[in-house]
Amino acid sequence: MKAVFQTLKHGDIELHYAAMGDPAKPLLLCLHGFPEYWAAWADVMPFLADRYFVVAPDQRGFNKSSKPPGVDAYQTRHLVADMAFLADRLSPEKPFVLAGHDWGSAVAYAFAFQHPQRLSALVVANGVHPACFQRAILEDHQQRLASQYMNRLRADGAEAMMSENDYARTLNMIAGFSKTEWMTKAKQGKYIDAWSQQGAMSAMLNWYRASPVIVPEPGDDVTNAPILQYPDEALTVRMPHLVLWGEEDEALMPACLDGLERFAGDIEIRRVSSSGHWILHEQPQFVAEVVGSFLQDRGL
Repeated sequence: MKAVFQTLKHGDIELHYAAMGDPAKPLLLCLHGFPEYWAAWADVMPFLADRYFVVAPDQRGFNKSSKPPGVDAYQTRHLVADMAFLADRLSPEKPFVLAGHDWGSAVAYAFAFQHPQRLSALVVANGVHPACFQRAILEDHQQRLASQYMNRLRADGAEAMMSENDYARTLNMIAGFSKTEWMTKAKQGKYIDAWSQQGAMSAMLNWYRASPVIVPEPGDDVTNAPILQYPDEALTVRMPHLVLWGEEDEALMPACLDGLERFAGDIEIRRVSSSGHWILHEQPQFVAEVVGSFLQDRGL
């Protein structure tokens, strides 16, 4: 089954997306992370498109979607509003399933907090709940070390660093997160095409710059952060919640899952010892099977 591509306009923002399956079936909206684009979910989508209308957008700043200037344009409220618009156009009357990987999980969690009535389920693959992630950065030495790259990506000049030598450092960062046998020459070419879109690298890095997550230097005595000031009620997942976690992830440590049950009543955590951060690419059929079984068990 081949993807169908469309673009919808949300105010001044154009959102490009790939879709597979029958639009009359329940919507499964799949969000990519950094430094990917809609194709993060490309290998998973065909295995779910028989039962769901599977849609994978380029989020703002990435690939063929709009890239508004400035850091403020990438605050979470704008990213959530984009997906609320898209979902209202594609599933206007029915709750839908929202899935996210990496940074896509940050948007998915924020959407779940703000619009619980719109979701029938939340699926996260190697992504983090904001409070659990922030606490892990502050309290877990390994996670603080692993997250130092975020400060480098926020720094002035990060665009040039990540783009030089045909995006060598961007490709190396992907390889540093976990194994990348899935990155064929053909896929690499498509990723470089996406990063080469006018304004894309600055827009992609502005996701990091706009994030409220703080990453202290190793050894700094920091015990609190703005995210941790939110009450639990504001950060609660109120729908069935599946977490798929590739345990060979070099960017996100196991401490990121600590305390997650505190924020989710109906949660299933599936740890996968044979996968890493790029679990969507490494084991797409397995991911689809686990997601499909989880949703079927809940009548979705």
